[in-house]
This record gives sequence, structure tokens and C-alpha cells, in this order.
Amino acid sequence: MKLAVRLTPRGGRDAVEGFVQDEAGRPVLKARVAAPPVEGEANAALVRLIAKTLDVSRSAVRIASGDTARLKILEIDGLDEAEVRRRLG
Repeated sequence: MKLAVRLTPRGGRDAVEGFVQDEAGRPVLKARVAAPPVEGEANAALVRLIAKTLDVSRSAVRIASGDTARLKILEIDGLDEAEVRRRLG
């Protein structure tokens, strides 16, 4: 499944903050990581955070698009949308 995430690097802590709507009204998961957006550190921290939160392996989570943008599209293997939403609360 694909999941839209709005990432805040250097956010002070690693946390998933729930769903919000973007400018177009689409649901986007807000997340923050303590890592800076340098050399992929924030992206790696996001993958670890989402994998831990969803209780899946890190290899099941990958960034499909948005490597250098705040809005990222993640691909998550092995879970459907309903299960992802349930696990994220």
C-alpha cells in the first residue's frame, strides 16, 4: 500500500503525530524525526520510525517518491490500508 507522509526533520524527537489533510483535502500522516535532512539521515529515520510503529521489518517500508521533499510517498509491503490506519491509531 502507499502512504503519504509529511516529514519534519530536526523535529526534536521521533514521533508519528496522526493524520491531517493537505491543501487538496487528501489525508497525510504527519511525522517528525530528530535527524537532520542531510545525506538521507531523516529519510532513514522515517523508515525506521514507520516500520517500528507498524510492527513490520524495515525492508517492508521504502520511500517511493519525495526523497528530497517534505511530502513523501511510502510503500509498505504486507499491510492493507485498513490495517495501517488501525496500527497508526
